[in-house]
Amino acid sequence: MASPPVFKIVPTTQRYDWGKVGLNSKVAQFAAASKIPGFTLDDQAPYAELWMGTHPSSPSRVLGSNELLSKHLAAHPNLMGARVIQRFNAADGNIPFLFKVLAIEKALSIQTHPDKKTAEILHQQQPNVYKDANHKPEMAVALTPFTALCGFLPLPEIAKYLQSTPEFASLIPDAINSEFISLSSSATPSGPKEKAALKAVFSAVMTADAKTFKAHLRGLTHRYKNGEAKDDERNVQDLVLRLNDQFPDDIGVFCAFMLNYVKLEPGEAIFLAAGEPHAYVTGDIMECMATSDNVIRAGLTPKLRDIPNLVSGLTYQAASPEKHLVKPTPFARASMFASTASLYDPPVPEFSVLELKIKTGESENQPPIDGPSIAIVTEGSGSVGWGSVDSDSVTLSVGDVFFIGASTEVKLCSNDRTSPLVIYRAFVVAV
Repeated sequence: MASPPVFKIVPTTQRYDWGKVGLNSKVAQFAAASKIPGFTLDDQAPYAELWMGTHPSSPSRVLGSNELLSKHLAAHPNLMGARVIQRFNAADGNIPFLFKVLAIEKALSIQTHPDKKTAEILHQQQPNVYKDANHKPEMAVALTPFTALCGFLPLPEIAKYLQSTPEFASLIPDAINSEFISLSSSATPSGPKEKAALKAVFSAVMTADAKTFKAHLRGLTHRYKNGEAKDDERNVQDLVLRLNDQFPDDIGVFCAFMLNYVKLEPGEAIFLAAGEPHAYVTGDIMECMATSDNVIRAGLTPKLRDIPNLVSGLTYQAASPEKHLVKPTPFARASMFASTASLYDPPVPEFSVLELKIKTGESENQPPIDGPSIAIVTEGSGSVGWGSVDSDSVTLSVGDVFFIGASTEVKLCSNDRTSPLVIYRAFVVAV
């Protein structure tokens, strides 16, 4: 029996201690508004993530039948598209991307994600920790004001902290410190010597003796609480105190002196490739990644820390935060229909994300995309239609998650009197 090309799916929610509590969380708001089957709101619980996809750790299901989305797609390969199935070996119905909503109250761990080769090795060695053999490049699009640590600071800025902050510098042997400072103004910040010097500094910090770094961290936070931050430290003072309040005596707090601290407004986005250190700090985001759950952690977490693999797997590219920004562009395929479609297109083949804003009472035709899509309504209400008869449509409201099959033209209609219909749509095409 043929499947309709558009249908609602049931996402899953994850309750981690770093999530926002109750309806302060976009995850809880969307789950409650859409009446996810089996979801009961606990207004005292943290709601951290909403998963939309086929990853086996927490897969989505087809609304109504409760069939696994992956099983449904495997039985109806036209919904995936022949080219996507071939390109990503997806005959089993496993969509190449995983789409999420994250609601962050407490900082996530200092982490990175392995490349494919490393992921295969780690999965083979520790399958209970590294759950699959895939890489996990990821993109975050801010729904609310969002902050994160991402990528290494430019070398001169790290050198500035080494010279201004004795508690930080004291974690690093003098020879490594001197070598790094001498190379920090290099014209080739990503040269082999510079990368080696940055790796030596980072490794020294992350492997520092616990008794030593805790004493220095307590001295640093005491100084900041007493208003004794130096001029060069004022950019990180509040961040250091926030992280230490959340994770007292944790070596990860010192990453504030080595990683870029970015502040994004709604609609702004960052991309993190394999081997780039990061930690989301606060805010609500749409997140899209290659379908993987592999995380190598080294700080700001009660979970397993794998410092050797994190230190060895980083790229040690030092750059300003602009390196990680993804600037939205008009969606060329929809330009003839409306100007409300913004495309976030990171440099990976597994996914892109559209932000769609349909004005009240208006509609927009979205042309076919040669691959599967998963979409979520974040504001407003309306419908999505795909055929020539009225029955070929699905009503939409906040929190609804729906699948759009490959090569399906859809019509999005907004009927909310006070708000536009806002949809985030993740998709993949085979090129």
